[in-house]
Amino acid sequence: MIEVLAKLGRGPVFLAGEVLECVITFTNPLSASSTSASSEMLAWASAQIHCQFHASENRVALPPSDGSKPDVQAENETVFVPNRGERGQCILSTPPKILFCDLRLDPGESKSYSYCETLPVDGPPSFRGQSVKYVYKLTIGCQRVNSPIKLLRVPFRVLVLHGLKDYQFPQDEAVAPSNPFLEEEEGLKKDSRLADLATELLMVATSRRSLHLYNISNTRGKVGTFCIFKTVYKIGEDVIGTFNFSEGDIPCLQFSVSLQTEESIQEEFQRRRGQPVSFTVHARHQESCLHTAQSSFSLPIPLSSTPGFTTNIVSLKWRLHFEFVTSGESARTCLVRGSQSEAVTWTGVEQMEVDTFSWDLPIKVLPTNPILASYVSQFSSTNSITI
Repeated sequence: MIEVLAKLGRGPVFLAGEVLECVITFTNPLSASSTSASSEMLAWASAQIHCQFHASENRVALPPSDGSKPDVQAENETVFVPNRGERGQCILSTPPKILFCDLRLDPGESKSYSYCETLPVDGPPSFRGQSVKYVYKLTIGCQRVNSPIKLLRVPFRVLVLHGLKDYQFPQDEAVAPSNPFLEEEEGLKKDSRLADLATELLMVATSRRSLHLYNISNTRGKVGTFCIFKTVYKIGEDVIGTFNFSEGDIPCLQFSVSLQTEESIQEEFQRRRGQPVSFTVHARHQESCLHTAQSSFSLPIPLSSTPGFTTNIVSLKWRLHFEFVTSGESARTCLVRGSQSEAVTWTGVEQMEVDTFSWDLPIKVLPTNPILASYVSQFSSTNSITI
């Protein structure tokens, strides 16, 4: 028996273009209750990254696959196929890397190997939607002699930041001071600069603030004013907005604000022409606001959510969805005098005519630092199997 343990040292979330590093340990455990122990032998082990795509048959019409004949080698259990048994299509994969050949482990002995691979920048982000899914996995294949291959799959999350692909790193070394006693590989140095660049680009894009004012009105007149200071955010940030109903001609009885994503299939891949778009609500605020001069809301963008993106099949956009309930009468008729005595009691009316209308405000949501997103990731940094 051999235990295989794979550990992602930095966490299970990465930016496209970064280097994924995984330490894979093979151990021949020494059991205290075992009376006899023997050496274990593995023929080889290999690792490869792949992205699996799955689409809902009710919503997405994919073109027929080019491979009309089954792959004989893929059906052979002694051939390393990372996505064997997986649903959907493998749309992206890196070249496989051999970790070792002919590994012998004595009882209680273990060997560790480091797997490093640069994540492709032209792939889609990790996404689990209502119509499509993009799932990234690192698959480690091991085989004993004359035995089927055993697969250890390590799922992880990929965030895509547009603009990193076209960035050219300067040829000259940075002027920043360096430690001559520490040696740093060029690949790791570039990977560190890539993460720093991504953080800088995100800070520049999301720190710009300018006052955006919107008049809220219906066919009968002005209801109020909505104010927001920016429309570009990172996942993990809060969307904050304020309302001013003091200058409105039509009283607003209630409002609600929903933070939503809009998942739409490209027209050529739609199962039915003109099929509806899928919406997902991530946060919602509702408030009664009759005779309220000002109000505000704060909606958090979950760190586990997917930033906006577009592929040849699907598009994901973010928006704020507003719903307003207004009075069909004047503000004075919303209260009635309950007594003619000196002590006056005002009570709300039992029935009143109302109007409802909605409004959508598009916003842009970008990725964040992958280390921060790792804290709430559903994936584990450590995965293991026994073969």
